[in-house]
Amino acid sequence: MFTLNDIPMFIINFFIILPLVTLVHEAGHVLVARVFGGKIKFCIGTGKKLFDIGPLEVRRMYFMEGWCQYEKLSYNKTWAHVSIYMAGSIFNMMMILLLNLLIIQGILPADLFFYQYSYFSMYFIFFSLFPYRNGDGKPSDGMAIHDVIRHGKAADPID
Repeated sequence: MFTLNDIPMFIINFFIILPLVTLVHEAGHVLVARVFGGKIKFCIGTGKKLFDIGPLEVRRMYFMEGWCQYEKLSYNKTWAHVSIYMAGSIFNMMMILLLNLLIIQGILPADLFFYQYSYFSMYFIFFSLFPYRNGDGKPSDGMAIHDVIRHGKAADPID
């Protein structure tokens, strides 16, 4: 049951953990796109833009979503595009495994914060890899992988 005692953890989840999960996810896309020589642009949040840090754009509702766009890969093969779309979820999974390892080694405490981080990361991985298009017609990573395998190229260049 949700009580008033749960509100502080809810606020931490909503304003700290979810944006961290999103940032790790988008960092995976960015790193792998750069490995393949891609020009990237990525964003955390939605709504009015607050500020830019290099190719990162942070928007007012930074806790809501994120995206990464890339173009001009120097190695433009189907598997490179699939790797880029998979990288976000792989980074989320690697972070879960790293946190668990650090907890098992006694370096980090077995704290609710890390449990919630892992829980939301798994949630993020599932919905990222589930193939669907959102209300604006933008593909999830799973749908983008499907499209790349089916059509042989990415169809979402930087605006």
